[in-house]
Amino acid sequence: LTAFVEDECIPAEAEYRRDLGEGAQRWKAVPQVMERLKERARTLGLWNLFLTKEYAEGAGLSNYEYAVLCEIMGRSPAIAPEACNCSAPDTGNMEVFAKYGTPEQKKRWLQPLLEGKIRSAFAMTEPDVASSDATNICTRIERSSRGGYVVNGRKWWISGAGHPNCAVFITMGKSDLSAKKHSQQSIIVVPADAPGVKVVRPLTVFGYDDAPHGHCEVVFENVWVPEENLILGEGRGFEVIQGRLGPGRIHHCMRSLGMGERAMELMVQRVQSRSTFGRKISEHGVVLDFIAKSRMDLEAARMLVLRAADMIDKVGAKNALKEIAM
Repeated sequence: LTAFVEDECIPAEAEYRRDLGEGAQRWKAVPQVMERLKERARTLGLWNLFLTKEYAEGAGLSNYEYAVLCEIMGRSPAIAPEACNCSAPDTGNMEVFAKYGTPEQKKRWLQPLLEGKIRSAFAMTEPDVASSDATNICTRIERSSRGGYVVNGRKWWISGAGHPNCAVFITMGKSDLSAKKHSQQSIIVVPADAPGVKVVRPLTVFGYDDAPHGHCEVVFENVWVPEENLILGEGRGFEVIQGRLGPGRIHHCMRSLGMGERAMELMVQRVQSRSTFGRKISEHGVVLDFIAKSRMDLEAARMLVLRAADMIDKVGAKNALKEIAM
């Protein structure tokens, strides 16, 4: 994996950015270099590494083992995870289908996701409420008089919703306002091409919109979906999202560490190549202090995240809440 990322993914980053283009074009097609690298990853056996040994569809790794690989892929964040079919939010969504999906849901959605033929999004956060507390979610999932459910709500910061291959939303909403606080929510599968689904706009972080996947505002207006699209059952939304949450945090944190390591290398290269006041920047004490503190921060963060991954393997996510929260 290290050789694939360093020798093939990182050198392809300039080609990827060039082929992505500019403006609205960036949301319409995936650069061909990505498809080439996906085929290469398959050939090398670096495909679908994220599903742990408890899943028949997975590579048989533990959370700890996969966490180490996430750091490697994080060194090329725009390319390596997707090239290995290990990018968010697809990994968490595939885990939902693998863990809770019916045979029909797995056939229709999990299989093409595992094959890298489609992408997906997880629709939970909303603009009108503090969505870090998921009991605040206002989107409604109501039974329809003609069978199935009707979904109405507005979501935002929905990662992956702008991708041209995004085919499905795993959507959280309230199905029973009279139930107990943590039993009002349900999770339902909404096809991206269902009538009433509208991707309003990509949102930006520090001016970046992260095309072609994006973090989008999405409206569900009278979207009808069949009853068989419900995940696990009415009122079991919290059960589903909690099962998805722990490993996903490990993946994000370790990819971030990979980015941090690469940034650290670039910093060291820069201070060794430039001079101020008659000596190299790297010879200034304050710069050495910056580098040393950065190294300690990276090492400490890595140990903290790997401990959480190890605890999930040993005692399960429910019993590793403290480690996951840190």
